[in-house]
Amino acid sequence: MKILDRYLLKSFLITFATVFVILFFIFVLQIVWLFIAELAGKDLDIIMIVKFLLFKMPSIIPLVLPLSVLLASIMTFGSFAENYEFAAMKSSGISLQRAMRSMIYFIVAVSYTHLTLPTICSV
Repeated sequence: MKILDRYLLKSFLITFATVFVILFFIFVLQIVWLFIAELAGKDLDIIMIVKFLLFKMPSIIPLVLPLSVLLASIMTFGSFAENYEFAAMKSSGISLQRAMRSMIYFIVAVSYTHLTLPTICSV
C-alpha cells in the first residue's frame, strides 16, 4: 500500500469512526425518546434500562452504517478539496479514481459486512 493510499484511508477512517459514534449516539437517543412512555413510570432500575438499550443497539447499526459512510466520504473529500490536496494529486498525475481506490475497497468491505450481518445475527 502506497503512502498516499494510507494517508487517504487514515483520514477517511478517523472521520468515519467519529461520524459513526456521533450518529450512533443520536440514534440511541431517538430509541430512548420513542420508548420513553414504556420505560417511564414502571419502577425500572438502571440495569434494566441499560439491558434494553444493549438489546436495541444491534438494530441501530444497519441504519447508522450507510449514513456514516456517506457523511465521512463527503467530509473527507471536502477537507481534501478545501486544503488543495486534490489539486496537488491532480498536478502530480494521480486521477480521482486512483486516489479513491483504497476507500472504495474499504466501503465495499463495509457494504458486504452490512449485507451479511442480518443473516449472521438471525442464526
